[in-house]
Amino acid sequence: MTLDNNIYLYNLPYEIIFFILKKLDNMDILYSLFGMNHRLDNIIQDKIFTTMLNFVSISSLTNDISSISDRMLDRFCYNVLPRIHYNVKHLILESTSMGRILHAGSYPNLTELKLFNFNQEIIPRYFIDDSHLQHIYNQINDLTLISNENNTEMHSKDYTNNIYTVALNLFKNLTHLTIAGAFNKDYPPFSLDNLSLNMFSSTLTKLSIRPSELILTVH
Repeated sequence: MTLDNNIYLYNLPYEIIFFILKKLDNMDILYSLFGMNHRLDNIIQDKIFTTMLNFVSISSLTNDISSISDRMLDRFCYNVLPRIHYNVKHLILESTSMGRILHAGSYPNLTELKLFNFNQEIIPRYFIDDSHLQHIYNQINDLTLISNENNTEMHSKDYTNNIYTVALNLFKNLTHLTIAGAFNKDYPPFSLDNLSLNMFSSTLTKLSIRPSELILTVH
């Protein structure tokens, strides 16, 4: 796109620019165009482009799940998120870049979080040691954990108590909880035996777990 074409785009009527941008991926719009022109910025900051942000990349060849590139992360964390974080209601994150993204803004309206590649390695990093994120966890009412840990040797009860429970105890206002494996793969079972549900059961209204991964001993 030439400079002349850019100027022409900026001077189109608001309705036409908005119509064109709605046809494009919102992450591509924010990454490529945000900060280039004041008038365009005002349009791009509309909630239709900033309410839900997906920072996960899935390979079309291998189905590998990863974060977006470091270059894109830098752009979002330094230039984009600090200016639009108040509009964000739904984040889709990958565990390796979760901290950078959540620390890039205060996200006062964030209520839905979907976390890919959830595993026991992130528990001490983001759910124990990082108290600066507690205000964000308290806002979340819809949480989805997509596990990539299907070969753990930890017993299901130990995994539930040491991993799931530690994470869930931070989310005080959950109403919806989903635990799944990527692409229907197996994941560490969620054991209700000896699990203290009082931390979140007062608000939880929906629990989505594959029956084969739910353990409850009937006495």
